[in-house]
Amino acid sequence: MPPSSQPSYAAPSSPDRLEELLQAVAVGDRQALRGLYDLTATKLFGLALRITGRRDWAEDVVQESFVSIWHHAGDYRPQLAAPMTWMTAIVRNRALDCLRRASAARVPQTVELDEGLGEWLADDAAGPAELAEASQQARALNRCLQRLEQPQRQAIMLAYLQDLSHAELAARLRAPLGTIKSWIRRGLERLRSCMEGAA
Repeated sequence: MPPSSQPSYAAPSSPDRLEELLQAVAVGDRQALRGLYDLTATKLFGLALRITGRRDWAEDVVQESFVSIWHHAGDYRPQLAAPMTWMTAIVRNRALDCLRRASAARVPQTVELDEGLGEWLADDAAGPAELAEASQQARALNRCLQRLEQPQRQAIMLAYLQDLSHAELAARLRAPLGTIKSWIRRGLERLRSCMEGAA
């Protein structure tokens, strides 16, 4: 979620400070992740909001991006990019993924998880190579979705295939808002780990 206030981002953070925090995050320092969030979330949220055009999507993008930063901080190479440039690229990619999911969700048909998901996800591919790759990715996604716990799978499918907000999901599934967010967050983490393993 976007920070409620901006005191810690009043003055720009130095690249050296952000680099130190990323190095600490890479070895599992959760306080460093909190510090990194406090210093950069406002700017990253603004970027996500400009790309997606929706606050709820931008909040999800920032949340997913910091999960990715937590898992991949060890991959950051200061000689290749400034810390903010590296994190901005992650947010931009997540935001574009979010828009692609939303666009796919507007296909006027009911999509069943177990039947035709691969073909449906591959519909927009441009040619045989893209179709083959998309179909492989869809099959991998289907397998990974099947490994999720049922509440996580249901929440994710409703969120991304029917474009429901967290509040709408809470009403639909008759579960507290915090539980819905937890199901989606944990489900996405497991999906990402599973997909990375499949790749």
